[in-house]
Amino acid sequence: MQSNNRTKASQKVTIVGALIDFLLSIIKIILGFIGQSGALIADGIHSFSDLLTDWVTWYAAKLSGEAPDADHPYGHERFETVATLGLSIFLAIVGTIIIFDGFGRFSNPNALKHEYWLIAAAALSILSKEALYWYTVKVAKDINSDLLKANAWHHRTDAFSSVVVVIGIVGAANGYFFLDSVAAIIVGVLIIYIGWQLGFEATKELVDTSIDQEDIKALRIALSEIKGVNSVHTLRTRKVGHKKSADVHVQVNPFLSVSEGHIISVSVERVAKECIEELDDVTVHIDPENDEEKEDAPYKDLPERAQALKIISQSLKLENVKYSIEKTQLHYLEGEILVDFFLSADYLKNQELAHIKSELSKALEKLPDFGEVKVYFG
Repeated sequence: MQSNNRTKASQKVTIVGALIDFLLSIIKIILGFIGQSGALIADGIHSFSDLLTDWVTWYAAKLSGEAPDADHPYGHERFETVATLGLSIFLAIVGTIIIFDGFGRFSNPNALKHEYWLIAAAALSILSKEALYWYTVKVAKDINSDLLKANAWHHRTDAFSSVVVVIGIVGAANGYFFLDSVAAIIVGVLIIYIGWQLGFEATKELVDTSIDQEDIKALRIALSEIKGVNSVHTLRTRKVGHKKSADVHVQVNPFLSVSEGHIISVSVERVAKECIEELDDVTVHIDPENDEEKEDAPYKDLPERAQALKIISQSLKLENVKYSIEKTQLHYLEGEILVDFFLSADYLKNQELAHIKSELSKALEKLPDFGEVKVYFG
């Protein structure tokens, strides 16, 4: 789904939820005070906390839908993750306050008033929040939003807590006044539990936890079947908001041209995105050999191209080798530099190939960082 449409869908369902949460919180808190039900008041505070989290969800959806910019070149998807973590902390605080209030009411239980109105308010909450759950979770699946899924489950915990409230009110109405306080405490525990779940998932994403291992296994198999890929190693993945990213090293024939290696990397990116849903960013490293098996960096002390060519030129001059070399190609393999010399075909008219190769090889064989020498004509 396009980012713009995704943002609109997310904001629409959030606004609907906010309006319902506002009405429910007002009804439950007012009736809770009138009927002296701590459980219904706690449930009303829970609905009011939903109103605040709805706003956080709406604002985070707006930010995460924005295009990448200079300050956020990888996009704004993690605003959803940060908002989810903040939402979880807020829920934990609200739940703790409700639990302490519930324990405080044990020492001073009150008889309830207008029990039928209290039960009606809780029943209305159950029906409304369960309907909101199904509506929100459908949109969350359509746009693949973890934040909306979290908000949907927040709606469902409201429905569960309202069921507990009904039980507590019915029990208190029949003389078991402590059940109203018990119901309030259970609501508080439910709120803390859902907050912990949201915070745990958000934290895993913020510390770059990898995607599902089965998906990684399927991705590795798919990439290894691409023609031209000799092996797949150093495959790393992570979640970024509702999207996923990966970087992978693939080993190819070390003597391919740069352009052919690039075409293989394009195929790797395409296959990876086809294999993993919501895989948005793929970084491909083309390796001439499996550097994952190297304990130390084998090339860190080798001269780079400009310096290597200077060393070669000086060595040829010292050995009095005066061939006109049209092109020199270097291959950094197995911790040394392999050298390909390209000469004009005219040299074949007067000299043997073996003699030319021998002279060029002898000129470089004393150099510590250089390996095999090959000579090409034409």
